[in-house]
Amino acid sequence: MGANVSSPDQRFSVTPDLPSRRPWTPRFESQISPYKVKSPLIVEIKNKNQWKSRLNALKDTNKLLVIEFTAKWCGPCKSLEPKVEELAAKYTDVEFVKIDVDVLMSVWMEYKLHTLPAIVFMKRGQEVDRVVGVKFDELERKLHKYTQSFF
Repeated sequence: MGANVSSPDQRFSVTPDLPSRRPWTPRFESQISPYKVKSPLIVEIKNKNQWKSRLNALKDTNKLLVIEFTAKWCGPCKSLEPKVEELAAKYTDVEFVKIDVDVLMSVWMEYKLHTLPAIVFMKRGQEVDRVVGVKFDELERKLHKYTQSFF
């Protein structure tokens, strides 16, 4: 028959040498994101309590909060990352945070976002604007606009 196996029993045997596969387990908001932030100027939000305390601390100030919603699997997010790091170094009076949507999906849904990457601008606890997608010029223009305005 042309088979490389000498008997029918050997043809269908399962080799016990195969490595066992770990079952898939869902990620929860309390787990730390594997997405690494290279810039010390951008704070990675790792859980809901950290997010709430950061947001509450800035509610009574006029400081601009820039929230970058991203995911480690998102190619466009990775292309936007160097620009956000550059802007964080330029605008040191602005608070930059990064949220991995796979870790904090509830925060992403709270802002009713449907596309990545997404940048949300907030002042005094209120959203003032957003940029969705890889739009370098629009991102810098809006950042400049909201750092110059006081309301």
